Amino acid sequence: MANERFEESIKRLNDAIAACDSIVFFGGAGVSTESGIPDFRSVDGLYNQKYKYPPETIISHSFYMRNPSEFYRFYKDKMLYLDAKPNVTHEKLAELEKMGKLKAVVTQNIDGLHQLAGSKEVLELHGSVHRNYCTRCRKFFDLKYIVQSEDVPICDACGGTVKPDVVLYEEGLDQDILSRTVARISQADMLIIGGTSLAVYPAAGLIDYFSGKYLVVVNMAPTPRDQHADILVHGKLGEVFSKITIS
Repeated sequence: MANERFEESIKRLNDAIAACDSIVFFGGAGVSTESGIPDFRSVDGLYNQKYKYPPETIISHSFYMRNPSEFYRFYKDKMLYLDAKPNVTHEKLAELEKMGKLKAVVTQNIDGLHQLAGSKEVLELHGSVHRNYCTRCRKFFDLKYIVQSEDVPICDACGGTVKPDVVLYEEGLDQDILSRTVARISQADMLIIGGTSLAVYPAAGLIDYFSGKYLVVVNMAPTPRDQHADILVHGKLGEVFSKITIS
């Protein structure tokens, strides 16, 4: 019976995608778990591992400023997954964009896998590990520079500290990214929420701007938006997106 409900949800999802021309995908950590990047809040996620300091503390702005060496030790060890590759969800979203149906991917992830899969309009709410900058002269550095540096990365131009362009706790989201996200979501006729617990604000609150026809929620665990979903699928993203037919 459960399988029948799953297949019926997939059929409804495919029919709705066929009927829509302005789709936005809003995704979280669950999008990348099938690429080998752990979910922060899962049973085996970073928040449930033991360190000298809690991960929430280490990846905060105040901790970074106070103890950049310890921040970078954790950051390089637990937040950089250099061998990760896009999975079927990333690839299917890129295909939908290429067809003209998907207008944007809004992601809370910082891994850059959507771009690697071919997506062009990716709105990164929490930044990217692939962008790093000198806090003094603003010179840009790629991920390779961070990985190869010893201890805290230092700018080779001015000697300033190099910081990842990722949003740490206590830091605000980029206002330009927020504005573009609100515009995309408010203009969409379908919003697909996938792989997120919708627990992180203000990011999760952005879906309130959706007023289109189909609100779709795809997630392993229940979310606060399940009761509002027009199409609800409880399952692995990869399993769901592998069944999306694009024609």
